[in-house]
Amino acid sequence: MGIIHTRVYELIQRVVPVKREEFSALLWSFLYFFCVLAAYYILRPVRDEMGVLLGAHKLPWLFSVVFLTMLAVIPLFGWVAGHFPIRRLLPMVYGFFVMNLLAFFVALQNGFEVKTIGPIFFVWLSVFNLFVVSIFWSFMADVFPTDAARRLFGCISAGGSLGAMTGPFITAMAVKGVGIQGLLLVSGMFLLLAVGCIMALLKWYHIHHGINLGATHLSASKGSGAAAPSLWIGAVRIIRSPYLRGIALYLMCYSVLSTFLYAQQTILIPEVMPSSEDRIQLFASVDLGINVLAFSLQFFAIGWLLTRFGVVIMLVVMPIVSLIGFGVFGLATVLPVLIGFGVLRRAGEFSITKPTRETLFTVLPREEKYQAKNVIDTVVHRGADATGTGIVSLLHTWGMGLSQMAFTAMPIAALWIGTGLWLGRRHEQIRRHQK
Repeated sequence: MGIIHTRVYELIQRVVPVKREEFSALLWSFLYFFCVLAAYYILRPVRDEMGVLLGAHKLPWLFSVVFLTMLAVIPLFGWVAGHFPIRRLLPMVYGFFVMNLLAFFVALQNGFEVKTIGPIFFVWLSVFNLFVVSIFWSFMADVFPTDAARRLFGCISAGGSLGAMTGPFITAMAVKGVGIQGLLLVSGMFLLLAVGCIMALLKWYHIHHGINLGATHLSASKGSGAAAPSLWIGAVRIIRSPYLRGIALYLMCYSVLSTFLYAQQTILIPEVMPSSEDRIQLFASVDLGINVLAFSLQFFAIGWLLTRFGVVIMLVVMPIVSLIGFGVFGLATVLPVLIGFGVLRRAGEFSITKPTRETLFTVLPREEKYQAKNVIDTVVHRGADATGTGIVSLLHTWGMGLSQMAFTAMPIAALWIGTGLWLGRRHEQIRRHQK
């Protein structure tokens, strides 16, 4: 290491339990996730405002389209993943999304109104977010073994949170100057930087492990032939495995409750803030606050917490917060409570629940990481979103107010707690058996 590199390592090592030989991979992974989430969060406030303009009654339709789109994309991705090695596949995926951004840019430049492309953009960004983040964590689970994942995933997640802080900051500062068209180009630039990080990680892995990870396929298990990741194969693996079913149910509970909050936000915020510009500013400010809190927890606490308290405790923290939060909002259905609960819950998801949930996959064979995990992170997630918005729409049709909807969410939070307890214990059993 150079002198500067060594000093940076010594500084980081004080708060992150990283080994010297892992340090370069940690930095590239941190920067990779930073770029991915910066690209997303530059555009998220615009999507949230489109959701408000379209109305809460349109959310079930939008999320259903997102779900159906995922069903169509997964088999296509499986075919592509079975024919291209990692070093070509990952740049292709990110390059594809950059081309999509350029297409939106051209459409806006040629006179299409934002409201006209709103539904398409809403669906596209929802698919984009899940897909690129799922691929990122799958790649991380392959680069780092279980022990390193426990120590480093929190810090790597902090890179994403830093990107998620940078994205809305860029939006708030630049939207009046460059418009949505300019933001699309800036987002694409960050995706191209992410590709550079992927190449650096593949080079590091080859140097330190003597294995050309980039020449393998996403679905290939170590020492066996490749089999393309498939929606149906992944679904069968989930159905046959109680452990994978537990992970899927855990994510479903989170996603359903998230859409409960999102729909309530879509109903309440327009009543309090009629101005579109004020709402976009609020969404950007909330995103910034969430990610400042999440970054602080991830960088300074999550690695130590995971090592100190283990997976079981960390899996139930946010479900308990959700149970309490929905109860409080049910008693006081006002915007400050909704915003405060939303900030705490999303910050906890990014800093606690997400890194811990990703750790669950490190005890699985590599083939399952890509086949079952891809289905869970995309189809299961978006299917739960569609289910959640459908439930909220039905409750709204029945005449339920926001308070009653909040109380309806509490049994789901209780199920989430129980699933987390079982799942964490099962993870520890598998891990002990592998030693």
